[in-house]
Amino acid sequence: MQLYIMRHGEAQNPVSHSQTNDSERELTKQGQFEAQLMESWLTKMKIEVGQIWVSPFIRAQQTCELVSKNLGVKAQTLSFITPAGDAKQVHDYIDGVIVGQLESMSENVNETELEALLIVSHMPLVSYLVAELTNYQDSPIFATAAIAEIDYDIKSMQGRLVRLISPLDLCEQ
Repeated sequence: MQLYIMRHGEAQNPVSHSQTNDSERELTKQGQFEAQLMESWLTKMKIEVGQIWVSPFIRAQQTCELVSKNLGVKAQTLSFITPAGDAKQVHDYIDGVIVGQLESMSENVNETELEALLIVSHMPLVSYLVAELTNYQDSPIFATAAIAEIDYDIKSMQGRLVRLISPLDLCEQ
């Protein structure tokens, strides 16, 4: 099963926009551009996801809207995938959803038949989540709008980090 963990695009600076509520920060023009670059990459790579989970924060919602426009999947907002979210809780939730999917399918299903999952959230959660899902000793640092791809083994409920790609990587190609 493939998991894609994405950080939102660049957001407004809370100090310069006099915002007191972090959840209301919006994407900047740069952040919108980053999300559109990553949407193009997902399309070019023919990455198909069956589920999208997104943080309730505005900047993540906006990123998700831009990234998912060609994916044909309606995003589900999860209140616990915010910047202060618990990576272990998210990992347990992923595993619970997988078990539920397996129980509703035939006994001969294999992990390649499970739908890929895209999670759109924030630092530091995305970094901790990759470390949690892969037993990675160090948490990777995510640029804005970066996506980590994890090849997830549903039997061991652990994954392997395949790549971490950012909008800057795409501009260098």
